[in-house]
Amino acid sequence: MEILKYILKRILQTIPLLIIVSLISFFIIRLSPVDPLAELRLNPSVSKETLQKETERLGLDKPIIVQYGKWASSFIKGDLGITSNGERVSTKLKERIPNTLLLTVIVIFLSWAVGIPLGILAAVKWKTPLDRFLTVLTSIGMAIPSFFFAVLLLLFAVKTGWFPVGGLTSSNFSNMTFFQKLGDLASHLVLPVTVLFTISLAGLQRQMRANLLDVMDSDYVKFARAKGLSEFQVIFKHALRNAVNPMITLLGFEFAGLLSGAALTEYVFQYPGLGRLILEAVLKSDINLVMASLMMGAIMLILGNLFADILLIITDPRVRGTK
Repeated sequence: MEILKYILKRILQTIPLLIIVSLISFFIIRLSPVDPLAELRLNPSVSKETLQKETERLGLDKPIIVQYGKWASSFIKGDLGITSNGERVSTKLKERIPNTLLLTVIVIFLSWAVGIPLGILAAVKWKTPLDRFLTVLTSIGMAIPSFFFAVLLLLFAVKTGWFPVGGLTSSNFSNMTFFQKLGDLASHLVLPVTVLFTISLAGLQRQMRANLLDVMDSDYVKFARAKGLSEFQVIFKHALRNAVNPMITLLGFEFAGLLSGAALTEYVFQYPGLGRLILEAVLKSDINLVMASLMMGAIMLILGNLFADILLIITDPRVRGTK
C-alpha cells in the first residue's frame, strides 16, 4: 500500500515537469523563423482541407501562448496531428517506441549483467594487475564518443559484410521461420547494442567498483571481519547490499542516458527508433512530430526513474521509511 501511495505521489509530481518540458520545447520551435507546415505545403499528396485543419488545430494565426494551448489540448485528447509526409504522428510513434525500448532494455540488461560483476571483481582485486587492466579498459570505453564508435563499426560492417546495416529486419522477414526471425533480429541489433553497451558498461563498472571500495572501508565491514567471517560473507552478505543501493538510483539516469545516446547511434545505423525519429523531425522542422516525440521521450525517462525509485524502496527499508 505504501508503494502504491508513493507511485501515485510521483505520478502527480511529474505533471508539472511534463508541462515545463512541453512549454520550453514548443516555444523554442515556434520562435524559430521556420514555417511548421512548410513541408506539408510542398507535399502534393496533402489536401488543402488537411492543411486548413492543421492550421486551425495549431492556431498558427493566433498568439503563441494560444497556439500552445491548442496543441496541449489536442495532445491530451490523443490528437497528435500529422507529419510532414502526411502520415499520422501516432502511427509513427507506435512503430518507433517499441524499437527504442527493445534496444534500451537489451543494453541495460547486458551492461548490468556484465558491469556489476566486473565492478565487484575490480574492487575485490583492488590495486592488482587485474584491477588496473579493467580500469584501462573502462577508461577507453568512457573516452570513445558514441558517434565516432558507431561510424567505425558501420565502416567495419560495410567492408566485411558480416552484419546487416540499416533497419531492424531484412526485407524477407515475414517469410522466415520463428528461429530465422530471431536470428535476423539479433544480427540487426548487434552493432547498435555493441556501441551503447560499451559506453554504458564503462561508467557502470567504475561506479560499482568505487561504491564497493567505499563500503568495504566502513566500520561495520571491519567489525564483520573482526568477528571471523569469511571474506565471501563479508562482501556478499554485508558490503554488497549497501554498495548496490546507489546503483539502483543510477538506473533511472542510465535509462535517460541511453535514450539520449541512442539518438546518434540510431541515426548512424539507420535503426528505426525514437531517437532517430526526433533528429529527422528536427531537421524537417516538423512541429507535430518533434513535440510528440519529445513528450514520449520525457514520459519514458520519467517512467525509468520511477521504476528505479520503486526498486530502491523494495530493497532498502531505510528509504521506505523516509518516503
